[in-house]
This record gives sequence, C-alpha cells and structure tokens, in this order.
Amino acid sequence: MANAGVREQVRARYAAAATAVSATGRDALAVVDADQCCTPTAAEANVSCCGGGGAVDAAFGSALYSAGEQGELPAKAVAASLGCGNPLAVAELHEGERVLDLGSGGGIDVLLSARRVGDTGFAYGVDMTEEMLALARGNATKAGVNNVEFRKGTIENIPLPDNAVNVVISNCVINLSTDKTAVLAEMFRVLAPGGRVGVSDVVAEDHLTPADRAERGSYVGCIAGALTRQEYLDGLTVVGFVDTEVVFTHEAAPGMHGAIVRATKPATECCPPAEQQACCQPEDKAGCCGTGHHAAGECGCR
Repeated sequence: MANAGVREQVRARYAAAATAVSATGRDALAVVDADQCCTPTAAEANVSCCGGGGAVDAAFGSALYSAGEQGELPAKAVAASLGCGNPLAVAELHEGERVLDLGSGGGIDVLLSARRVGDTGFAYGVDMTEEMLALARGNATKAGVNNVEFRKGTIENIPLPDNAVNVVISNCVINLSTDKTAVLAEMFRVLAPGGRVGVSDVVAEDHLTPADRAERGSYVGCIAGALTRQEYLDGLTVVGFVDTEVVFTHEAAPGMHGAIVRATKPATECCPPAEQQACCQPEDKAGCCGTGHHAAGECGCR
C-alpha cells in the first residue's frame, strides 16, 4: 500500500475511534481492532484483531495504566487509550519540564504528564486527527488541566521549534509512521540539548522480515509497520542520539513485543553521525568526531 494510503487508513480508523468514544464512551481499542484483515497466523496471535468482535487486547490500551493513574482522568480520556505501554513510567518526568507526546490521541499521556511536571512545566500533544484533538481538548477542560496544548500536525513534521522540549514521549504511534527516519530526526530537533526520549512502541525481533511482520497483523493495528530492535537502535544513532536502548516488555504477537525505547540528545551538540560522514573535511573530523563533546557552533562540520 502506498504511503499516502497507509496514512489515510490510519487517520480514518483513529478518527472513528475518537468519534465512538465521544459519542458513546465505547473503548477506542475495540474500534481500532474491529474489522481488521489479518492472516490465520495473526488470528492465532491476536483474536481481538482478527475475529474477536472487537474485544480489548490486554497488551494494549488503558489496562497498562494503574488504577490510580486512571482515576486522575476523565473516563473518556481513559477509554481513548490505544497504547502498548505507559511512557510516563519510562520517561520519569520531573517538575518544571516541557514534554511532547507524539500522536497524543485522546490525551491520556499529555494530561498525566501535565500533572507530573506541575504548574511550572508544560505538556504538548501532537496529533493529525481532528476528532482526536477535539476529544483531547475536551478531556483537558473536564480534567481542569491548563498547562497543556494540543496541536494538529504529523510526527514527521512536528509543529514546534528547535530545542522546544526536555522530553519526548509516544505510545505505540511511531510504528504507524511510513517515514520513521523523519520521525526520529524530528524528535532530535525539538529536544533541547540534554533532553531525552521515553517511548513505548511495538518492536519486532531482529530476525523478522517486513513480510514476517505483515503476516502477524495489520499496519493500522500497530504490527506490520514495526521496526526491529536493531533498526530502532540504528535509526536513533544515525540522527545523533546517544545512550540508546530498546527493552522488550511483553509480547504483542509472535516475535513482536511492546517495548521501552530510551535515548538522549547530547548535552553539548556536535554533528550527528550522518552529517559527519557527509560534510566533515578530513582535517575537521578529528576535532568534530572525536570522543570529546563540543559546544554548539564549535563543531568542525559547521
């Protein structure tokens, strides 16, 4: 399927989920899972996707949040949860930090983040779906949370300036992108030096080919588009992140796992590895590409 077709399929399915939550309070995960076209292999792995009538899979959604976290939020924010983990537990947010949630959906992670960073901090959510943005803004109003803003945009072209946030979180959304290289580069761009990534995502074991992943589930169901663990680590490193790790937490389908993804933007910027290879002159490489850190603007590539 062409990239534009995949994006529209994702947008339409998640718009329908938001509409169902807003109108009836129905669990969004049941809407996303319903009517998926899966192979027999995937059916055995995930009956909610392939014939379970939209029953909610415990590997995804609000079941991954504690009762206390769910109790902090409006019921519709909880019902709209579609993730494969709990990025707040991964990111270890602190008072006063600025947080960005990629693919913020109904707002569960943005609202919880806003509570964690307090009045001196701020939480942004970016989503491409008008229906999800409307649901999230309504949930923020109902929750009485004011230090939040939901912006329309794509995660491949984040509507925030450079160095805007301290933390980037995301919950089972990066696997839905058809240009993950752009997403990782945008995460690096909007993070301030020293900022960090704390992402939950579906990740494949390294031996699974793209065809293997497609056999296990659909793109919109967060399976077919997943990166392998090594692809994730390589992608993060190429755009400039350090201290990268991908840790599997629970199985979502055979060979496919909910995972914690962490990385850090260096506190003092030099050239990302790809730029070093592309633009450094040989005489500059020793200074730019050595083991020491360099302040922004002092790099031999610049």
